[in-house]
Amino acid sequence: MLLRNEGGFSLIEILIAVVIIGFLAATIGPELMNKVTDAKQTAARNQLEILEVALDNYRLDNGRYPTTQQGLKALIEKPTISPIPQNWDGPYLEKKEIPLDPWGNEYNYLSPGNYNTHKYDLWSYGLDNKKGGTGEASDVTNW
Repeated sequence: MLLRNEGGFSLIEILIAVVIIGFLAATIGPELMNKVTDAKQTAARNQLEILEVALDNYRLDNGRYPTTQQGLKALIEKPTISPIPQNWDGPYLEKKEIPLDPWGNEYNYLSPGNYNTHKYDLWSYGLDNKKGGTGEASDVTNW
């Protein structure tokens, strides 16, 4: 009778592989999540800068920023709420739509601002869409 040497992994080898994979997931996983969070925060800052350029162009044409009531919509459609801009030459955004923040929420706009009293405040509340927060829930602002 011939004994065959069957290939395969022993229980110990499988357990060692599982432990190594678990260790790698525990050490690399959080770092990857931090990169995603950082990327969303950076994307929000970049979108704020694009909106700021559009708002500055609006002001150059019309002598003032849109009011809070006119909002960011004034960048893509001529406002019908007073004061009606006489020199509106928009749309002031290339895509002709107001972008949502990376978490799918609308950007907030206040003119004149509480922080930028001679201009406007522009911000995103982050993941939780609430004031304050840390990490991905932290606010992204222009002040």
